Amino acid sequence: MPLHKYPPRLWEAMKLKTGVYSRLPQHYLTALRDTSAATPVHWTPLGLKYRANPKTGQRERVQDVPVPVYYPPESQDGLWGGEGWVRGYRYANNDKLCPRLKKIWKPQLFKRELYSEILDQKFNITVTARTLDLIDAVYGFDFYILKTPQRDLNSKFGMDLKRAMLLRLAQRDTQLYPDDPSQREKIYNKYKQFEIPAEEAEWVGLSLEEAVEKQRLLERKDPEPLYKTCVDNLVRELAIQRLSEPQLVEKD
Repeated sequence: MPLHKYPPRLWEAMKLKTGVYSRLPQHYLTALRDTSAATPVHWTPLGLKYRANPKTGQRERVQDVPVPVYYPPESQDGLWGGEGWVRGYRYANNDKLCPRLKKIWKPQLFKRELYSEILDQKFNITVTARTLDLIDAVYGFDFYILKTPQRDLNSKFGMDLKRAMLLRLAQRDTQLYPDDPSQREKIYNKYKQFEIPAEEAEWVGLSLEEAVEKQRLLERKDPEPLYKTCVDNLVRELAIQRLSEPQLVEKD
């Protein structure tokens, strides 16, 4: 299926239907094609196309336009809670009669040590105040990672954590609290609602490049030794030769 026959805007979607891309697991492709919008962070959608002007009472169109947000590469190494850089303008000297100057608003970042019950490990993570509020809202770091969709988590580090947590839940790893089985069972039961098969968990959060490489490794077969091929051919030829030889009939 040559891509040059289709508009460039369709190339990314079309390549998923050919070659190794088409052989990726269906649950991974379904997650990859999810185009749901992330939860608004830097603006509040009105959800209206028209509203009455409070002064004139006349019906007027609402400009419900999302604020463009830039997520720098370092946001993928932390948990920014959906926050990013917002580009805009400000007036010089806070005077509207002065010229406008470009400005970038950046979130305030903190280093915080967060503990995962499922992984039984502490992580020193770059977070924002909103991230800490979201963790408090769901009553725990593990709940935040497991409950938050990929589009809202918006962090490669966060998705790697989610994959590790889901794999441990799916495998019921005995390395978690090895000396305290009751505590281990308590943790697994606490997060039981998030359990999925290990075959699906190991694909969660993989980038398209990582998923393709994983699929290629799964499909790759070790080369067969030459001597084994020669032996098999020899045995086959001897069998054919034996069958082609005339059979001697014993006389009474």
